[in-house]
Amino acid sequence: MAYLDHAATTPMLPEAIDALTAALAVTGNPSSIHSAGQRAKRLLEESREQVAATLGADPIEVVFTGSGTEAVNLAIKGLYWRRQADASRPRVLVPLGEHHATIDTVEWLATHEGASPVDLPLDGVGRLRLGALAEELGRDEASVALATMLWASNEVGTLQPVAEAAALAARGGVPLHADAIAAFGQVPIDVRAIRRATDAPGGAGLVAVSVSAHKIGGPAGIGALVLDRSAQIEPLLHGGGQQRRIRSGTQDVAAAAAFAAAATAVAARLDRDAARMAALRDRLVAGVARLVPDARLSGDPDPAGRLPANAHFSFPGCEGDSLLFLLDAAGVNVSTGSACQAGVPEPSHVLLAMGRSEPDARGALRITLGHASTEADVDAFLAALPDAYERASRAGLAARATSFDR
Repeated sequence: MAYLDHAATTPMLPEAIDALTAALAVTGNPSSIHSAGQRAKRLLEESREQVAATLGADPIEVVFTGSGTEAVNLAIKGLYWRRQADASRPRVLVPLGEHHATIDTVEWLATHEGASPVDLPLDGVGRLRLGALAEELGRDEASVALATMLWASNEVGTLQPVAEAAALAARGGVPLHADAIAAFGQVPIDVRAIRRATDAPGGAGLVAVSVSAHKIGGPAGIGALVLDRSAQIEPLLHGGGQQRRIRSGTQDVAAAAAFAAAATAVAARLDRDAARMAALRDRLVAGVARLVPDARLSGDPDPAGRLPANAHFSFPGCEGDSLLFLLDAAGVNVSTGSACQAGVPEPSHVLLAMGRSEPDARGALRITLGHASTEADVDAFLAALPDAYERASRAGLAARATSFDR
């Protein structure tokens, strides 16, 4: 089996497995003051320090969460609620093409809390148009609760102008959250450096960054929100206030230790792994261009402008889902850029936001590499692609209407 869906989740690193199994034998609640509890707390805080070091943050700024999705929710909802404390600030600035963790959170705030989402356009490679962000901040910055954006597109892999957006937000006195879940472990992330470079005042600029362990070879079930000391935020959970009174709940020491082990291992070989994955990506992109000349690469065509492990294509005349299932039957795991609701294929909202046609957006396929990927995996994908594409093309595009629409 050739596994090429590392953006969904990647196999746990041996270092993370060893750290997890060792920590599972540690007894003690890290909030307890007896010796067993303090041993657990020491391991927890050492893990926090290690994760912080890989993100350019202070340990106190790392708030462990149950997932990347929780970290995104905590950042966006928490910042929004706190920003309403002294004035009405309903506007939330959101680029089109965000992950659904952000989209659904902002929609919830609009439905239940009176938020007014402001869509920011993308360019043709899926990158935020900074001029639109500057325009919205300049139009009425006092009404903006926060801005949020991806560090890199989880779908098409395009790197986003986080530093530039952070500078605009800092000048406008607006907090910025960056979802770095797709980027962490592939490109350098240094929160402290960006804040210094943008001369961000307290509570403004880049104040929150979300990451997740299972995307970098750690366990599922733990993420983190890097939250600047100056950020004002309302918690999602109440009861105990274990982490800066921002997140309550007994902390998972074993998961934190495994997260730290994965983050440390990945950071130590970040440049080397990025170069290796980029070479595999380029091999894959060249192979697709040779085998299916009509396939269109999505995202930034400049390798320096996209994640090293991401290759995303639109295949004309077929459904991405059809390709996915045919490739799976041939022993190759990839993902589609579309969401499937009630069995009806839907076009990729990211590609539509980039100005692509609906047929393009329905024929999307995302191939993502990881620390365990090899040339053999890429070659297996390329060997299976022509037949899968030929059969998917014969099937064509599925009808959008169903019996439920009658």
